[in-house]
Amino acid sequence: MSPSRRPVSLPRLAPSPSAEPPYDDDRPAGDAPAAPPYVQGALALTVDPEPGRDSGAAGRRAQHPLVWGPPGAPPDERRLRALAQAVAEILSGRRPPASVACHLTGRAQAELVRSGKVIDSTRPPRTGRLHVSQPEDGVVEMCTVVDCGDRSRVLALRLERRGVRWLCTDVETAP
Repeated sequence: MSPSRRPVSLPRLAPSPSAEPPYDDDRPAGDAPAAPPYVQGALALTVDPEPGRDSGAAGRRAQHPLVWGPPGAPPDERRLRALAQAVAEILSGRRPPASVACHLTGRAQAELVRSGKVIDSTRPPRTGRLHVSQPEDGVVEMCTVVDCGDRSRVLALRLERRGVRWLCTDVETAP
């Protein structure tokens, strides 16, 4: 005699939430901020156009990188973290230096290119908590620890306000 078998229930199908970012039509109306778009791989940096300009060729030339909030206000910490993450990815060789050229002065861009690949790790770098200070009006200095797997590094950036835009003027990291 064989043992009695119990009936096996079939797997149940359940709906899963969408993994796609919301379309412009799906975003909430009013002043509620929408979730930032999902980006696979490298971190995306946005360039905010100057308000009130048309979107033609003249408007594209008038774009101001790092216009973060009202004129004169310090940059948003979320955007500072995005810039630090992008610079860490450049220093690890996972992102081209030209991807942040509009956010840096010529001297800072040259320093970043000269530094080359100083972060050598098998996994992508991750920036930690930011430490932000304003030593004087129109200047923001920040530093963060970059987790590179087996070893961590420190990354420091200095941003200065040039009119209504913020530009990174100095990049330093330990070799």
